[in-house]
Formats: sequence, structure tokens, C-alpha cells
Amino acid sequence: MKRKGLTVLIAIVTTFILATAVRRIQTVSAQAEKGASKRGGHILHPEMTVEQGTYDKPMAVIGTKPGEPWTTTSVAAGVDSKPQPGHPITVVGEMVDFSCYLQLGKHGEKHRSCGQKCAQNGQPIGVLDRNGTLYLLMPEEHDPRRDGGVDARAMATDHMGHIVEVNGTEAATINGYRGIFVQGLKK
Repeated sequence: MKRKGLTVLIAIVTTFILATAVRRIQTVSAQAEKGASKRGGHILHPEMTVEQGTYDKPMAVIGTKPGEPWTTTSVAAGVDSKPQPGHPITVVGEMVDFSCYLQLGKHGEKHRSCGQKCAQNGQPIGVLDRNGTLYLLMPEEHDPRRDGGVDARAMATDHMGHIVEVNGTEAATINGYRGIFVQGLKK
């Protein structure tokens, strides 16, 4: 009888603990969702605003719309002449310093000069769309990229913290990373 009573008591306590945990998870989820909607999607620090360009009227167009996903040098450089899958894409978003955005959430006009310095000194460049999707931006042409014949830094410096339209090839998303390879950034 004591053993049966102990088993029932353990079952009741376990049920109570699980129910409490589920309620806490639901509360945290609801708070996170509410906070995300207040922040305007999933953009970090939306109080850091962009002053030049809008999603309806981007300040500049970067890259040419590709006819094929990859240039001949990228196809030739692929394993067995087959680069990873990709498709042409146009993204309208803010040009950001990828490292400062990921590490500190910084972007917008107040971060413009820092982002420009970071890009000029080799930090990666990103495009942040209105939904908070962050794309790593790179020149597409493999051989010119490898040999220094293309440069995304000048364009990134000019338009850091601005909303721009970017045309290029979106590579397959790999482990959550998204990239846009841009044609037409030759020196």
C-alpha cells in the first residue's frame, strides 16, 4: 500500500512540475513574440534608424541582375565544375557591417562611420532586409574575387547604413547562413 501511495505521489509531483515548465515556456515564448513585434520584426536595435533610402525607394542599385546564377569562372572553379546551387535574387535592405551587427546589433545612420571603417579594414559586408534576414554579401566572379579584380568594399563604404537594392545570386542556405554573390563589382 505504501509503495502504491508513493508511486501516486511521484506521478502527481511530476505532473505538477511538467505543467509548470510548460506554462513558463509558453509565457517566455509569448513575451519574446510580443517583444519581436514591438521591435519591428527581428531586426536588432530598431531604434538605430536608417536615414537614406527606403524599402520602397532604395538609395542605390548594387549589382547586375544575373542571367545565369553563376559566371563561367565560378562554374569552372566548382568541384567537378558544379558550384553549389543558387538562384538569381533581388533583396532590398540596409547595407551593414556584418560583424558589428552580429556582435553588437549596430546599424543605421549612427553606426555609418564605424561600419565604413570596418568594411574598409576587411570586415564582412551584409544586407539586412526588412524582416531581419541577414545576408553575407560577396563578389560573385570567382577568379577576379580570388585574384583581387573585384571589390565590394568601395560600394559598401559608399552605402553603409543606407537602404539599397542588391541584385545577385543567392547561394543555397547552409547551416543557417545566407549569402548573395553580386556581379559587377569589378575594380
